[in-house]
Amino acid sequence: MEAFRTSGARGTAWAEVPRGADLAVPSGPARVSVPGGPEPHGAEEPRRTGPLIVTEDLGLLDDLLRLCAAAGVEPEVHHRVPERRASWTDPPLVLVGDDVAARCRGAARRPGTVLVGRDHDDPGVWRLAVEIGAECVLRLPDAEGLLVDRIADAAEGVGRQALTVGVVGGRGGAGASTLACGLALAAARAGRRTLLVDGDPLGGGLDVLLGGEREEGRRWPDFAASKGRLAGGALEESLPSVRGVRVLSWGREPAAPVPPEAVRSVLGAARRRGGVVVVDLPRAADPAAAEALAQLDLGLLVVPGELRAVVAAHRVASTLAMGVRDLRAVVRGPYAAGLDERWVADALRLPLTGELPYDPGIVADQDAGMPPGAEPRGPLGRFCDAFWMQALAPGGEA
Repeated sequence: MEAFRTSGARGTAWAEVPRGADLAVPSGPARVSVPGGPEPHGAEEPRRTGPLIVTEDLGLLDDLLRLCAAAGVEPEVHHRVPERRASWTDPPLVLVGDDVAARCRGAARRPGTVLVGRDHDDPGVWRLAVEIGAECVLRLPDAEGLLVDRIADAAEGVGRQALTVGVVGGRGGAGASTLACGLALAAARAGRRTLLVDGDPLGGGLDVLLGGEREEGRRWPDFAASKGRLAGGALEESLPSVRGVRVLSWGREPAAPVPPEAVRSVLGAARRRGGVVVVDLPRAADPAAAEALAQLDLGLLVVPGELRAVVAAHRVASTLAMGVRDLRAVVRGPYAAGLDERWVADALRLPLTGELPYDPGIVADQDAGMPPGAEPRGPLGRFCDAFWMQALAPGGEA
């Protein structure tokens, strides 16, 4: 492992590089280790049109039109490969009926082609799928749910999913919510679509921490009954926007438990929109939190540099490891005698993402109405900017 250090007016930051990765930050020598994962999207993505349907089977066409209506899109329908090349290549999804698949041989190969039919016993359908370059074969009615999802994804312009990062405190007061806010604000500064999710019903509310408690929009109780698929665009537009960050937090009333199914629906919709999703999670592994953990690309465990905090964090890490694919340590100073960020990470047997320097100015900034991490020149802002500089770099280790 190779470590780099940068100094600033209000603190010192450490960051570490994973084995075999060259993650030089363009603006300076600091490096931050980030996981392999999806490439990010910019803050703006044009909405795509509905799919192209190619079939002469009126019964199959009725089924496909019904599924398009369920996904909220209007398709274009042809009985054969369109003569105009763009009509074939431009739609985000092409649904080819097995009745006309043979006549689609020789058409330009393109991603997003699906062969659809109802005959489960036709062995020649797989050969046809290969010949027309179909990505998969879907049989109705068994695959109706899957096909509705594919159609809706295409309508939303879904590509690679959002890079989803969860932040958990190794003990109470570790600074997980502070880091989650800083990461969200830094991603928004980088011009990325950013959603900050408050996963801790017993916390003080991330909208309050950001200064957006008076902003209009939906909160978690509004989604408690959600099941199945939510539209990502509708979710995003319904949430309060604070400093360029969409925030899903809790209301001011006593928080009722949110079912895991609702967490799955909400986070699934958020991830389909691309960009960045930051989730502030509780240390308690209830069913809703477990569902959120399963959706993470990366988990950051925030651990103060104290022996008791390390002992507590070890218990938390043991629980998180069962649900998080990639769990890493962020160590926060100041340190007890004999401890440093490497010792803490080694004691937890976790990769070290970096050291979060002690920032005495955060409390004063919050008293003045400045959310944590809003000042890019402070230690928290610099740490978060360096993290996303690598995670969101084109072609980088995102």
